[in-house]
Parts: sequence; C-alpha cells; structure tokens
Amino acid sequence: MARFTLPRDLYHGKGALEALKTFEGKKAIICVGGGSMKRFGFLDRAKQYLEEAGMEVQLFEGIEPDPSVETVMKGAKAMEEFGPDWIVAIGGGSPIDAAKAMWIKYEYPDITFEDMCKVFGIPKLRKKAHFCAISSTSGTATEVTAFSIITDYEKGIKYPIADFEITPDVAIVDPELAETMPQKLVAHTGMDAMTHAIEAYVSTANSDFTDPLALHAIEMIQHDLIDSYNGDMAKRDAMHNAQCLAGMAFSNALLGIVHSMAHKTGAAFADYGAHIIHGAANAMYLPKVIAFNAKDETAKERYGVIADFMKLGGETLDEKVELLIKYLRGMNDNLNIPHCIKNYGADSYPTEQGFVPEEVFLERLPEIAANAILDACTGSNPRQPSQEEMEKLLKCCYYDTEEETGYSSDDISFLLSLRTTVAFCDEEVDVYLAKNLKKGEQHLDDAESIDVEIYTLKELCDMIYAGKIQDSKTVSAVLAYSLSLIHI
Repeated sequence: MARFTLPRDLYHGKGALEALKTFEGKKAIICVGGGSMKRFGFLDRAKQYLEEAGMEVQLFEGIEPDPSVETVMKGAKAMEEFGPDWIVAIGGGSPIDAAKAMWIKYEYPDITFEDMCKVFGIPKLRKKAHFCAISSTSGTATEVTAFSIITDYEKGIKYPIADFEITPDVAIVDPELAETMPQKLVAHTGMDAMTHAIEAYVSTANSDFTDPLALHAIEMIQHDLIDSYNGDMAKRDAMHNAQCLAGMAFSNALLGIVHSMAHKTGAAFADYGAHIIHGAANAMYLPKVIAFNAKDETAKERYGVIADFMKLGGETLDEKVELLIKYLRGMNDNLNIPHCIKNYGADSYPTEQGFVPEEVFLERLPEIAANAILDACTGSNPRQPSQEEMEKLLKCCYYDTEEETGYSSDDISFLLSLRTTVAFCDEEVDVYLAKNLKKGEQHLDDAESIDVEIYTLKELCDMIYAGKIQDSKTVSAVLAYSLSLIHI
C-alpha cells in the first residue's frame, strides 16, 4: 500500500495571501527569515490579515539560511511560552523548514532532534497547532512537502526530517512574493525544482499519481526558468506554480542521491568560509547522477521518457540520456551555475579555483560518502551505491568527470564535435600516441623516442571517446596536439 498526501487546502494566484483572513483560532505565531518579507511589506500584511481574523499574533524573526538545530530549539521554546494554535511560516525554504521542526518540538517538548530524524517516525501532530506555509521562493516547495532540512553545524551535516505529519495543513502559493527574488536565488531554486521533478519521476516510489505532476513540472521549468532568471515576471509567476507541482511529486514519490549528496556536502566545508548552496549543489550533481543511474535499465527508460517529453531528440535510450545530460548542463551555463565543486566559488559563481581545497575534499570524502549513503533520500534511488561507488560519484562531482571515462562531459561533447570535424581533414594525418604515456609525464612531441603506434586523428579521437584512453593529462595533451593539426 502506498500513500499520497498533500495539504488540505492550497491557495494560489496573486492575492492568495489574503486567505489568512479566513483562518480560525486564538493565537498565531509567524516564523520568518532575514528581512526580505518585512522589507517588501509581506510580513506586515500577513500579520494584519491574521489580526483581522481575530487572532493575537507574535513574530519569531531572524531564521537563518540553512537553519540550525539551535534555532529550532529556540523557536520551539518561544512557541511553548506563547501557546499558538496556528503556526504560520513565510519566506523561503529555510524559515518554513525551521518552523516545521519547531512544530514537532512544540507539540512534543521531550522529543530529541535525533528522534525527529527517524524517517516517518514522528508521532501525531495537530494536538496543539495547525500549520500554514507561505512560500516566497520557487524551488524548495516545502509548503506542500513532508520534508524539512535542518543543519547540525557541530557535525557539518544537513539532516532531512521526513514524515507525512509535517505536511502543512494549508499552503499559500502567491506569485507576488516570488517576484522579489534576486537573480541568483531564481537560478538555484529553479534547478532545485528541476531536480525534484526528475528525481521523483525515476524514484523507485514513483506512481501514477506522482508521474503527471513530475512531468508537467519538468515541462514548465524547461519552458520558463531561463526567462524567469532573465527578468520575465510572467515566467517568474509560472515557475512558482511549477516548483509547487514538483514538490507535490517528490513529497510522495521521494527523491534520490542527488539530494543525498547535496545534504551531506552542503555544510561539510563551512570551516572554509562558505556553504555549497543546496540548489546549486543539485544542479552540479544531477547530470552525474543521471549517468550513474542510467546503468539501471528501468531508470534509463524513464530518463528517456523525460527526454522525449522535453523534445530533446535522440534515437536510442543512450542518446536520449546523453541529450538530457547535455541540456541540463546547458541550463547551468545559462544560469551561471558551476559544473563541479572544484570550480564552485564562495559566492556560488563559477571560478577557476573554488573554495573547497582538493586535499580537504579527498580527506573528508569517505565520511561524506558514508553519510550520503545513510541519507533518507538514498533508499528510493534507482541504484543503491556502495561506499566505493558513492566515493567515485562524489569525485565526479568535485572534478566534473564521468564515472566510466574519467574525463569531463565538456570533453565528451568536444570529442564528438572533433570526430565530426575530422571528416573534413586529411584522413592520412598521422598522430603519434605513446602506448606507455603515464599520467602526462611525457608529451606527445617525445613520442618518437619511445615505443609508439601510429593512428589517424579519427582513430585517436574514437579511442578517447570510447574510454580506452582515460588519463586526464594525456587526454588534454592529445586534444591540444589534435587541435594544432587541424588548426581550430
């Protein structure tokens, strides 16, 4: 038996915030973040509407991005002292997620954070209060989901709380709030939503009830995200609906290891001055996970359906998966999101050298991988990775490489184009390739002095594309030499 759970009521469209006037109760606490909701007047309006409904209203402000266990405990204490029968969370994913966890602690003061993190193990709520979520960002969809993400900064780990009990009673999806998002937030939340929809569709818990939501969300995000990012407010409004549909899908179909890795890398390097923002992490990791999961035939078929739904082309399933990966990477480029941790700057933008040092990443890799395997999202992934496989996949996410070949997706695309270009070149051009080149220690120019075989340029490119040559430095040297021969 499976279950499909959504909020009892969902108010949507411009002006939906006014639904607060219809609430019945004596006291309401509003949980809010850093100030944008106050700055744009939405916090005052929410407070006014609740007061018009006859309620005494108290504010709990200042919930930080990636909310901490400490903030949750502080908010729960404030609720216990005030005694609300409505908890209203307004803002992005952080204040809503924090308020969900506060709600649990408010209803069960003796519960520990560890107990909250037991998947689908939370006792019955709503004995003291009901919950309303009002989203201001277009990505997390926490206003309709059974999930909350809370960070334990002492451990440097983000923990998902997962239980249908924390699905809000009421969701308000008013696009006016989303129109205030800065451009970078549009990009990150938008790719978070795309990841939600794709992971929900290939999840082992997908169903006839979740698939239409996921596919329509993918279609809308493909159509609207880039324009929304570039300032089209009609598309911004549409994205607010699309992300909510994706949330409905993944809340019931669950997610996969893109999110597992995003949860466990997000705060893992905070001591180096920054977090890997959740939506950006999802955007970077999604293409690598698709390549990993596509080794499962059922997952590959469902990725093929997604590619067809997006009208990407391709004759075979393998081609469709490649085109899906290429399209998502192109979205990242258009949204100014890096492709890997190595190039992820402290400001979240692409950079030559990111804020996470290579040696630090490799040192922490085994623990991050082990934690990712234990993440609540891993169980519904199409392939269950071993410790070794998870470490390899995380390395792909650091270096932007493909699991099987060891070189980047950009290199693969380049090689495909190079193989085509070769058709217009002299097929008799001989390229020297040393059989025993080791890790780029020798250059191709030195090939005549060592044991070599001679290949045409086309043969050489085919060998690299097929993965017969995998060392990244050697591949780079071959590419550079090939370029010099064909003058491009």
